Amino acid sequence: MNRTTDFTYDFTTIMDRHGRDAIAVDDLGKIPGMAPDKPKEGFDVIPMWVADMNFPTVPTITEAIIERAKHPAFGYFSSTDEYYDSIIRWQEKRNGVTGLRPEHIGYENGVLGGVISALKVICSAGDKVLVHSPTYIGFTGSLGNNGYKIIHSPLKQDEAGVYRMDFDDMEDKIVRHKIHAAIFCSPHNPCGRVWEKWEIEKAMEIYRRHDVYVISDEIWSDIILGDHRHIPTQSVSEDARMRTVALYAPSKTFNLAGLVGSYHIIYNSWLRERIEKESSLPHYNEMNVLSMHALIGAYKPEGYVWVDELRQVLSDNVDFACSYIRENFPGVKVSKPEGTYMLFADCSRWCEEHDKTIDQVIKAGWDAGVAWQDGRAFHGPCHIRMNLASPFSRIEEALHRMKKYVFVD
Repeated sequence: MNRTTDFTYDFTTIMDRHGRDAIAVDDLGKIPGMAPDKPKEGFDVIPMWVADMNFPTVPTITEAIIERAKHPAFGYFSSTDEYYDSIIRWQEKRNGVTGLRPEHIGYENGVLGGVISALKVICSAGDKVLVHSPTYIGFTGSLGNNGYKIIHSPLKQDEAGVYRMDFDDMEDKIVRHKIHAAIFCSPHNPCGRVWEKWEIEKAMEIYRRHDVYVISDEIWSDIILGDHRHIPTQSVSEDARMRTVALYAPSKTFNLAGLVGSYHIIYNSWLRERIEKESSLPHYNEMNVLSMHALIGAYKPEGYVWVDELRQVLSDNVDFACSYIRENFPGVKVSKPEGTYMLFADCSRWCEEHDKTIDQVIKAGWDAGVAWQDGRAFHGPCHIRMNLASPFSRIEEALHRMKKYVFVD
């Protein structure tokens, strides 16, 4: 395959993240049931489990943070016009959003915190919430911890292996379980689907028909691969605009999770005022001044170029990984992601044909330094989830190790 190499920014240098507070490399073996084991002697670690990137972020972010940090006062502050203007401009240029105003935007410490604040307004304790499966592990944990019961509507793969919503199943479960809240993941994590407009329209019509409020996690919306295009959930109809809480962040896009900082877009004033009140109750949902300047630095013109180059790098990595797996690992099934940088591989047939368990497959990868993630936590019964947001040389090396040490005939 031909890979693009003529870039303004650096996506090839292998960053040493050891000793820099990165759980992706420093916490191996430290989080039982979550973190991979450390590799055997002789293997370095290729981090493929945590959903952050192994690329240096766009320089305008560090420049913005450093410039603000030069001033020695970090007292109470308020968000600036530049913060809101940066978001409005980004949403308009990247997603075609019009009519967005500062009052529609609200800060959230994290997308999951925003999900819970919205659910506390929409639902009662113990209510059932519709969520597609496979399911992001963060939804499973946060909803369970806050007393909500998830009702899964499984995605189905069509004849081309593309994950699709089962609209009949969604509607049946909404009616049978008296559901009035749904979490919609767009693009979908962990499957990597970038929903087409007609799919979102059909889902939103079902939600409208049964008076279901929608919490749309769009944190991956900037990381769209190939020729696919993100369609904001709120954009498909006026009803969708008014019944949807959309959650965004620069964290996935620019590798800023450690700085903390997300935001919601809510057009419905009745809903927005109550969610903002709910978010404010514990007095923890307040912006960090350096996070504000990081977002402003990210959404500068250089950030637009950086993201476009990132998307090409990730598209190349995904193309290579999917082709390599199909050619070299018969029995391992992958649905090529259309967005995100996570690959969700189904090892069911390979395990059956080779009399192996998924635990043995996962451990063989860890032993060889392929620090991937058990997909069962995402409701993939015999799946592995792997992060492809690393320099191509690392992705290539990881796949070669899989061939030599894991998927061996």
